[in-house]
Amino acid sequence: MDQTFSKFRPVVLSLFRFITGLLLFQYGVAKIFKFPVLPYFANIPPLITTAGALELILGALLMIGLFSRLVAFILSGEMAFAYFLGHMFKNPAEPVFLPLLNGGTAAILFCFACLYLATSGPGPISVDEMRKK
Repeated sequence: MDQTFSKFRPVVLSLFRFITGLLLFQYGVAKIFKFPVLPYFANIPPLITTAGALELILGALLMIGLFSRLVAFILSGEMAFAYFLGHMFKNPAEPVFLPLLNGGTAAILFCFACLYLATSGPGPISVDEMRKK
């Protein structure tokens, strides 16, 4: 079973990178361009606008696989920051530690997905790999 699946590992890594970038990109589009219209992103403060710009631009770079390791590292830090500031300590007087209760599950998952991509690289189907040739 290991040998059967291991031959697909490089391509699946590229797919994982693309999908992670696409999901972050959609958050950026929703925050910056207000599409789709979501009440949560109607009147966002400047910090969330900045996060949306990062997700939009860096998510696009991650999708195509350009500067993948650096982009993934920055996005990992942004997602860690988003979890602590936007979810866990949303109300500093009463922090909520459980991700199921504070809505931070996606932020944690994005943080570690991007951290993995920062260490593993973009995979063979990426602009970074094409630039090496």
